[in-house]
Amino acid sequence: MSKVVDLFMLWLLFSSWVFSVLATVSYDSKAIIISGSRRILLSGSIHYPRSTPEIWPDLIEKAKGGGLDVIQTYVFWDGHEPSPGNYYFEDRYDLVRFIKVVQQAGLYVHLRIGPYICAEWNFGGFPVWLKYVPGIVFRADNEPFKVNNFDIHTHTHFDSQHVKAEKLFETQGGPIIMSHIENEFGPVEWDIGDPGKVYTKWAAQMAVGLDTGVPWIMCKQDDAPDPVA
Repeated sequence: MSKVVDLFMLWLLFSSWVFSVLATVSYDSKAIIISGSRRILLSGSIHYPRSTPEIWPDLIEKAKGGGLDVIQTYVFWDGHEPSPGNYYFEDRYDLVRFIKVVQQAGLYVHLRIGPYICAEWNFGGFPVWLKYVPGIVFRADNEPFKVNNFDIHTHTHFDSQHVKAEKLFETQGGPIIMSHIENEFGPVEWDIGDPGKVYTKWAAQMAVGLDTGVPWIMCKQDDAPDPVA
């Protein structure tokens, strides 16, 4: 009997491993496609810094009980890097813990990395110290904003790799099925013209280069460069 149980456990472990290796996320004009199956998913937002870790499970279970399949959240740059180069991922800013709680509830995650998030949050999530970087222009084809030591590339790369190291993307067996770069930049791009288009293209290419294994999207961005939706 014990041998049968052992073999069954080995089969379960092997099946889980195969699933995590073969998991894929894509989309077409009809739906998002997860591991070959089209899905119509309902999502809602829970912003982890706006509550405490102690109540995350209850909030997420209530969301699930209300019929949601996906929890979407922004990543709050100002909370995670309160001063240049000093990162914080504890207490209500414990992003990994939050994502794992969502996973334990059997839901997916849509991770909206930003760096600009809006979210009715001070400075749209930008840390205050960022405005003191010499020559910086926010959300523009501006080198101090794009490639400074403490820029959006560093922020986006650090956050995505922090999550990736914990194997939290769907292609790694985790719950994150979608990533999000920038937020509602389309109207800004229309207003500033070509420099905005250059920035949009750069942000999209930078995001795709992070190789998260799941689709990247932009919100209110009709000209999002392929493969960003």
